[in-house]
Amino acid sequence: MYEELKYWYLRDHKLFWTLSMSQIKQLCIITGFKKAKKGDVIYFSSSDVPRVFLLKKGNIKIVAIDDDGNEIIKDIIQKGDLFGELELDNDRNSNEYAKALTDEVIICSFLLSDFENLLLENPSLALSYTKFVGLKMKRIKNNYANLISKDAKTRLLTFLKDWAERDGKQVENRIVIENYLTQTDIAQIICTSRQTATLLLNELEEKGLMYYGRKEIIIEDISKL
Repeated sequence: MYEELKYWYLRDHKLFWTLSMSQIKQLCIITGFKKAKKGDVIYFSSSDVPRVFLLKKGNIKIVAIDDDGNEIIKDIIQKGDLFGELELDNDRNSNEYAKALTDEVIICSFLLSDFENLLLENPSLALSYTKFVGLKMKRIKNNYANLISKDAKTRLLTFLKDWAERDGKQVENRIVIENYLTQTDIAQIICTSRQTATLLLNELEEKGLMYYGRKEIIIEDISKL
């Protein structure tokens, strides 16, 4: 059953569209498969056996611990994203880990060594992977630029627009986002205090621009944010 699931999970991902059916089946042999629940830690970057992960269902956050022991959210991973040892090198941050944000998370994973061999054997896959990681690095770079050049309110609005674009569903004229982030999570993502994030979210609600709830966020008109 798991082998069949792995096949369809991999076949469905655009990164592997260039592979034949037999190549996908061969890939399934070296692929790990795991389910996780909200709050579960999925991997540590300090692991002796580095892996590349592919998220097939749910959402997770990549977390680092600073010198003072505080948790810092580095990225939010959504369905279809790759994470883990993406740069295929040994320069790993020993204080980084991934944690499930939603009730059901499903991931496939590859040993880094197996994945490197797979790329060497399949030039078309290597090209797709390079483009995939390039786009991800560009998004991270843009996020960093936003953090250092904009105030907290602008950073929040930019984050909400990006979240709505990636994860929101159009319901009449509104955009509804399943909320799997706490206000503390949002504050960490936009690099501000929880108090400031709460004040800014309350301000948007008071203006009738959005509704923030534990289970969902409703944006009345994305063009007005």
